[in-house]
Amino acid sequence: MVTNVTNLGRSGLYDWLVQRFSAVILATYSFYILGSFVVNPDMNYEQWSALFASNVMRMFSLITLFALCAHAWIGMWTISTDYMTSLQLGKRATFFRLLFQAGCALLICVYLLWGIQIFWGN
Repeated sequence: MVTNVTNLGRSGLYDWLVQRFSAVILATYSFYILGSFVVNPDMNYEQWSALFASNVMRMFSLITLFALCAHAWIGMWTISTDYMTSLQLGKRATFFRLLFQAGCALLICVYLLWGIQIFWGN
């Protein structure tokens, strides 16, 4: 039996809601960026830089970054608990699952900090 020790929420419903809400945020951000290219097809570096220089866009990007991290964590946790079982990995399934989850958590944290530095750094 898999416990909720390493998932984001305390229930499957909470994780499902976070996954869906974060997907909406990611889609909205993607359509906004795509729309920026459609409206201004000859966008140069100065225009691109000006787009991301506004605090509204930085906040939107930061919210999207957090949504991406939450979305990725729930997805990777679900994959690891569904597919890294004792049937596939034998007696050490728990060890490999926790190692995989720790690696995912570390990578997500690195990407989060890196993204914050990119959007809010000088």
